Amino acid sequence: MTKTITGAELAARALIDRKIEHVFSLSGGHITPIYQYLEGSDVKIFDTRHEQSAVFMAEAFGKLTRTAGVAMVTAGPGFTNALTGIASACFSNTPLVLIAGCVGLDNKEKLDLQDMTQEAVIKPMVKKTLVCQKAERVPEYVDMAFRIAQSGRPGPVYLEFPIDVLNTPVDAAQIRYPRTEVTSNPVDPSKAGALIEMLKTAQRPVVIAGTGAFQSGAEAELKAFIEKTGLPLLTSLSGRGVVSDDHPLCFEGAVAVRPGCGFTAYFETDLIIILGSRICLYYLFGDLFNPAAKMVQVDIEPEEIGRNKSIDLPVVSDVKAFLEVLNQLMGPGLEDEFKSKFAPWIKKLTAAHKESKEASQNDWQSSCIPIHPLRLAKEINEFMNRETDFVIADGGDTTTWMGMTRTITRPGQYLDYGIFGSLAVGLPYANTAKLLNPGSRVCLLTGDGSVGFNFMEFETAIRKNLPIVVAISNDLGWGMIRHSQELRIGHAIEAGTFIGKVDYHKMVEAIGGKGFFIEKPEDIRPALEEAFASQKVCCINVMTDPTTVSPASMMLANVGAYKA
Repeated sequence: MTKTITGAELAARALIDRKIEHVFSLSGGHITPIYQYLEGSDVKIFDTRHEQSAVFMAEAFGKLTRTAGVAMVTAGPGFTNALTGIASACFSNTPLVLIAGCVGLDNKEKLDLQDMTQEAVIKPMVKKTLVCQKAERVPEYVDMAFRIAQSGRPGPVYLEFPIDVLNTPVDAAQIRYPRTEVTSNPVDPSKAGALIEMLKTAQRPVVIAGTGAFQSGAEAELKAFIEKTGLPLLTSLSGRGVVSDDHPLCFEGAVAVRPGCGFTAYFETDLIIILGSRICLYYLFGDLFNPAAKMVQVDIEPEEIGRNKSIDLPVVSDVKAFLEVLNQLMGPGLEDEFKSKFAPWIKKLTAAHKESKEASQNDWQSSCIPIHPLRLAKEINEFMNRETDFVIADGGDTTTWMGMTRTITRPGQYLDYGIFGSLAVGLPYANTAKLLNPGSRVCLLTGDGSVGFNFMEFETAIRKNLPIVVAISNDLGWGMIRHSQELRIGHAIEAGTFIGKVDYHKMVEAIGGKGFFIEKPEDIRPALEEAFASQKVCCINVMTDPTTVSPASMMLANVGAYKA
């Protein structure tokens, strides 16, 4: 008698065999067959209150582990609800596999429940779309999805299973079970030598390390490189913390609005070395850099090199592999030469860094009421351990304030939405951080606007026993848009920028959490202490100054959306 197996069981088995820890999901009829075979297995289905949250959690999983997170959604509206999270993962170059059910092949174009063309919609947002139409090939498609998501420049992959494919029984003896792991670390040794020659003629070089440095696991190699050469380093996006902010050669965040020496470094540099980072809005598309400076860009994705700026030394390479070659070429003589030559430049940047930090001290130490948002960010930064705790930021101005403040000593300990700028990531990111690190404290600082998008993920945290602490910077509305309108058109348009005072802390209490209401800056730390000691999901509703304008609001008023 022929033994059969269904497509759904093959899909579940493929995830189980890969030892996938969690599938972030919201249930639905078109994926129930896979649920059926995951139930009771080692793969835990983590159910959220919205598909967007499920994908954001999978994205956070990818950011924190450097391996593909998995989200699974049902057809139609379940699929469309997932799109924002997929676009975010695309922009952040985060490995992710989105599994979606869809209407059966026999019922296409019959106006069946939740029928729509899904592949064409999502195709521009992912590395690859895969639609499996034969049950016996399910394991191959799962293998392809993970292989593509995690190789080269990481990113999201879309994997679609029609419901009748999942329910089709096939001969178990005819199934192939491929399993391929791809490690891609191309490097051009000749380019390493060319960079060293450029360093010999440079006087004021700067290194910027981004997500590519983190994804390649280049922490040790990057630290060794800057120490051998005496080069100054700034870090961006997931690259924050690849070398500790406390290192004397690391001048913290590369975004120029962060207090520090960024502006001085970019205006005066004569050689910019970009390691796995994109020349984007963070640097005004390259216009912040000294136009006379030579440009070196190292990236695993060829199409990324040269975006917005001409590159003098383009290097298509894995960052870690390239740094390994560079470090091998550095001898004691070169090390002494470089460190001695660049010492005056480091001294100048150190002084500029200190001066810029001192200029922001009044805001960080402010005792004003309503509370200055930088004071709130400072209290969280000082309270949260830099080695073991996780800090998440969400919101427009709120993410700016936290990004200006948080000291990062290890990669993956701080998360925000990055270049895509999608609000609503905060609660899903925080829940993922706590799920993966149950012994660590997790604090989310979010805006009062952004917290509303996925507010019911508070309930998810309570139901799943994930005691996160959420501080809300409550400035009564959509601060970044309000302030950019005031700067650009002379006034804020009340409809769409004003929310008003909302007792978010009471809403969290009503569903089983613990709430705090804070109006004085000196009460922030005691609230944090009590919140974490409670071991409950907590909401600290902090009334912050609605008139305070962030540097990001000033930029928004003059670039991008408002540019004529």
